Amino acid sequence: MRNMDLAPLYRASVGFDRIADLMDRALTSDVAAPTYPPYNIEKTGENAYRISIAVAGFAADDLSVDMRDGAVIVAAKKAAEDEGRSYLHRGIATRAFERKFALADHVRVQGASHVDGMLHIDLVREIPEALKPRRIEIAKAAGPAATVEAQANRLDA
Repeated sequence: MRNMDLAPLYRASVGFDRIADLMDRALTSDVAAPTYPPYNIEKTGENAYRISIAVAGFAADDLSVDMRDGAVIVAAKKAAEDEGRSYLHRGIATRAFERKFALADHVRVQGASHVDGMLHIDLVREIPEALKPRRIEIAKAAGPAATVEAQANRLDA
């Protein structure tokens, strides 16, 4: 029932292959989306974003943030330090994880910080000058009236 043909989208668009591939992956994914660790994505400015991930129990050295293939990949692996401890209840999950966030074109990681059990990844969208909108001046064609006026001006001179 989730079988959707995206061929018309490929036929009717130019340069949107990445978006179509992303939609295709989302629609054909049979694996449930991971829910650990919880995260927020917020817009902090016109071209600025922040991903905040709850990483309680992880030190900054246990975390890694990489950017490759148009995605931010956050991974964590806790060093084994629980030897000799006996828990009556263990509610703080410190299991290893890898979370991948796909980025739009021209979005890059500006920085990351680890504060109070939260990992904050700041992103910024930098649109190249060549892709920014610009106004194109329209040249006015010399019509018959303009030609007659130009000839009259030459005769007067």
